[in-house]
Amino acid sequence: MSTTHPTHDIRVRVLWLAVILALAAALAYILIALKVLAVGDLQTTEGPPAIVLVAAGSYVVGGLLIVAGRRWLWILGAIINALVILFFFRMYQDRPSVMFSPGGLISKAAQLLLEASLIYLIVVSWWRERRPPFNRG
Repeated sequence: MSTTHPTHDIRVRVLWLAVILALAAALAYILIALKVLAVGDLQTTEGPPAIVLVAAGSYVVGGLLIVAGRRWLWILGAIINALVILFFFRMYQDRPSVMFSPGGLISKAAQLLLEASLIYLIVVSWWRERRPPFNRG
């Protein structure tokens, strides 16, 4: 008979999903830097490889920090990730060749799913702190 609570199991799975999504976003940026994933008509002078590698490194570090289980780190990561998504859509809203490129779609899909995962972890963590302890009768 299992003594774990189903919510705990789901939370752990979402936590690891968030780590995988952060690493997938990092991998997408590395593939963009290596020119394996195209980004439409974006020229290298417009987006230097250094910024792409910094983004990849940031997602690797952020993905590893998710495992720390600190809600404030999840909140900080969700804010930064949301800003990255927002800036991308604001910068390239008039350039569908960039927005709908393989690099744009793959990286943003991973980031959007990562955002949803982080929000879930934040809300569940907050909810668990505020509800009364489980009565085992």
